Amino acid sequence: MTAGRGVELLRPPMSSGRATFLELFFDLAFVVALTQVSHRFAELHDDTGWALVLGLARTLLLFLALWLIWSHTVWITSRYEPERSIIQAVVIGTMLAGLVLAVALPGAMEERALPFAVAYLVVMLVRPLVVAAALRGHPRRLVPFRLAIWGTVSAPLWLAGAWGPDHLRLPLWAAAVAVDYLAWALGWPVPRLGASTVGRWRIAGSHLADRHQQMVLVALGESILVIGVVFGGADYSASRIAAFVVAFATSALLWRIYFHRAGLLLTEALDRASLPARLGTASERTHLLVVLSVLVTAVGYEMVIDHPFGPARPTWLLFVIGGPALFLAARMRLQNQIFGQATRPMRIGVVALLLSTPALWRAPPMVALSEVAVVLALVALLDARGSRRHPLDVPAGPPGPEGSADRDIEA
Repeated sequence: MTAGRGVELLRPPMSSGRATFLELFFDLAFVVALTQVSHRFAELHDDTGWALVLGLARTLLLFLALWLIWSHTVWITSRYEPERSIIQAVVIGTMLAGLVLAVALPGAMEERALPFAVAYLVVMLVRPLVVAAALRGHPRRLVPFRLAIWGTVSAPLWLAGAWGPDHLRLPLWAAAVAVDYLAWALGWPVPRLGASTVGRWRIAGSHLADRHQQMVLVALGESILVIGVVFGGADYSASRIAAFVVAFATSALLWRIYFHRAGLLLTEALDRASLPARLGTASERTHLLVVLSVLVTAVGYEMVIDHPFGPARPTWLLFVIGGPALFLAARMRLQNQIFGQATRPMRIGVVALLLSTPALWRAPPMVALSEVAVVLALVALLDARGSRRHPLDVPAGPPGPEGSADRDIEA
């Protein structure tokens, strides 16, 4: 076998960075999955204490599993030519598994644990073997082999959690997710084969940026869906109309803050980076936080629109205030990854939201959401003024480890 028999699957250097229609179609399965994640978060609105902690941990674990499936698929299509039939088959197969995950997700920690675990493992075990077989004799085939080997390490934990007692499911699956994320961070090291550090991969950087931006839009679209569905399902009182308007304004501000400068220039930053996969790896983790924060914020919309001036519920602040605060922190991290510095408005916004939390402890939900909208509007205004006075350019090599002179790039 020669490397040439698998080289046709690799992305050519001048390939388009835009996502294909199939990839956009693939995202539809994850629209359903993210909706189910939001629903699980929303079910916690009356929980307190240990029940709330367990509910958050279970939902976060399921989200992390979904994100790993989606993100691995994005790296595959950024590394291999998505117009090839075998890669399209891989994407379609992953989409089917993603839809099964979405359907099973509402009861994934209960009666639907087995279908969730099986669908997840099919992707983590079968998909890399298909890619490895398609690469034939190409040296890059060792990368998916490593993924499959590590998939067999976490598989017993997933299956034991699905078949075992309910009270052991969370710790077993948490260990499984930890194994899968740790393997990714370490490059799936295997004896004799070594590791394949993701930061040294050859990828289409603009494609990776495009996919991350699209997932942010999917999450924002989910928040708009929540606003519309919740508002349309009850009486149109003046207070609910006000909550509807403020929730929409908040989502619009999240869009503005993300795409202003850092989110918009991510594509250019990845194109200009000496090792785009390093910056891509860092921004992938940041976008995990961005998407999670938007989903959490959307849960806050649902609570406020349903009961804008109802009794104060301190636990609701975790969603109404915590989601936007996490969003600003993640957006600040993205700014630092691209420009090597974080703008002051983001820090001001995070501090303002956290400091206002005690004062909102006994306030009606609508007051808290209005506070969030005001703070985000201030952040957007200050950031826009700052960009006019001190325009930032994307550096030729992003700062820190992403911009190092290391040229040891894995094919």
